[in-house]
Amino acid sequence: MSTPPIFDEAFAGKLDELIAWRRDVRRFRPEPLPEESIAHLLALTEFSPSVGHSQPWRWIRVRDEARRQAVRESFARCNAEALDDYQGEQAALYARLKLEGLRDAPEQFAVFCDHGTGQGHGLGRRTMPEMLDYSVVTAITQFWLAARARGIGVGWVSILEPEAVSAALDTPPDWKLIAWLCVGYPQEEHADPELIRHGWEVGRGRETPTPDG
Repeated sequence: MSTPPIFDEAFAGKLDELIAWRRDVRRFRPEPLPEESIAHLLALTEFSPSVGHSQPWRWIRVRDEARRQAVRESFARCNAEALDDYQGEQAALYARLKLEGLRDAPEQFAVFCDHGTGQGHGLGRRTMPEMLDYSVVTAITQFWLAARARGIGVGWVSILEPEAVSAALDTPPDWKLIAWLCVGYPQEEHADPELIRHGWEVGRGRETPTPDG
């Protein structure tokens, strides 16, 4: 039996800060990330919990400009449709928001859930098949926090057409798009979320938690 590590109060406090400072980044610096950093972050996702140890996450590193352009075009269509759902000042505010870093982020990943995987032999998902998707979200969360700990920003773009992304990347039919991630060094750092800072939402209290909760 392995001896487990001991995580002291100082480490726990830093972990609290890391969680509190995780941000959805939309503004990225152009410089590339070190290859070893990318490889390490992806390797860490393999430690993520997954239903039945199915490990259904499928990461595609998208570097081809034509494929990225197809995704940008999908965003433009979806964003225009979303704008039509708002009226008045809310529509004006929505139009001013920066909701993606698709043109700026040096690294971009499409993350899929493989619904056709045989790994795990179906354990734990007969009554809740959505657990496969949740397993991928957990892996993304671990990637995000590990990136933030290394000064790397992540932005999750959801204003997209999943079928258009799948077509652009020519993925298997059993793969479901979970996330498009923009990754790179952030241009700026803020303690508050961008949507709160720009008046889109008020949100609940977000002070860094104390040991007493």
